[in-house]
Amino acid sequence: MAALAARLRDLDLAEDAFAEACAAALIAWPQQAPRDPAAWLWRASLRRGIDAKRRAAVRERAVHDAPAPPPTPEEVLMADQPIPDERLRLIFVCCHPAIGADARAALTLKVVCGLSTERLARAFLVAEPAMLQRITRAKRKIAAAGVPFEVPGPAAWPERLEAVLATLEIAYAQAYEDAALAGETAGFAAEVLRLSGLLAELVPDDPEVLGLAALVRFTEARRPARLDDAGAMVPPEAQDVRLWRRDLIAEGAALMARAADLGRSGPRQILAAIHGAHLSRMETRATPWADIAALYDVLLTVRPTPVTRVNRAVALGEAFGGEAGLAALAEIDPERLEAWLPWHAARAGLFAKAGDSLRAREALKAALALKPAPAERLFLERRLRALG
Repeated sequence: MAALAARLRDLDLAEDAFAEACAAALIAWPQQAPRDPAAWLWRASLRRGIDAKRRAAVRERAVHDAPAPPPTPEEVLMADQPIPDERLRLIFVCCHPAIGADARAALTLKVVCGLSTERLARAFLVAEPAMLQRITRAKRKIAAAGVPFEVPGPAAWPERLEAVLATLEIAYAQAYEDAALAGETAGFAAEVLRLSGLLAELVPDDPEVLGLAALVRFTEARRPARLDDAGAMVPPEAQDVRLWRRDLIAEGAALMARAADLGRSGPRQILAAIHGAHLSRMETRATPWADIAALYDVLLTVRPTPVTRVNRAVALGEAFGGEAGLAALAEIDPERLEAWLPWHAARAGLFAKAGDSLRAREALKAALALKPAPAERLFLERRLRALG
């Protein structure tokens, strides 16, 4: 999709051409599977996209010169660009400042990462129709304003960088929600790990870029310990620290040290510090929940979102008891959170800590009704059984 959109310079056309190619693959592949499915889809999609452009030109009675021979996939992917990665290039393209700030990351996640509108709505804590309208308006803005489908040079990166970071952060969050990497976003974990490292090389003097790269490394370091023998999710405080990847922890620590030297703090550095505090259990054998709660207090000053407030409430509950966590939850407007599974899971844990098993069971049932990923479902079902 990234290569197609960059070649055709039309997001809707790229999506339509790719969908037609996939439909053709369902017919052709059972008879003869291609040696390289990705190359087959690229070529079939590109043919359909070019054909659609030609038909549109005929309808408009335009006269065109004979089109240049289409480049090979290798020529497209290896083009000499300041950003040496096709997917990252298209992320920068979609994060054009002419598009509203609230729509840049959503559009990019839809086009570049293929997230469904339903998942996007959950990620942004909005209703699905509202998210669909947001994406549609962004596409119309690109078409109506004649936004150039070009990779910006380094001088134009700063005005797009926040949206690029938000896109990568949200994409990774989708993979982090699935401990077993069993769902449609499974590939995002490794991809964002790679892209965040590449971005840190391209923009080495931005502390938030370094903070995101550190954050992803700290969380991926725990990946080998996130499942038990039954396939259930294991929360950070219960994981076997011997399984954590020390190489990724060392990379993340080095990135955080570089960010600290730059003297400017931001939300992604604070989030990385929170996950670094979890990792300190390797040495101390205890999770420093009071320190984590204090870090969430700091994060709340720069990112006062419902997600931050829910995570802060969980940390307060672990540090100071269920009643403290529930008091923090009571300050949050639940209207936007009913379809967000971690909200119900947090309520369940805090009610259980406070001794209210009935309301804890109700919250767990609400979480399970949202159809969590397999590992998370097993974890929640186990907690429900433990409550009787």
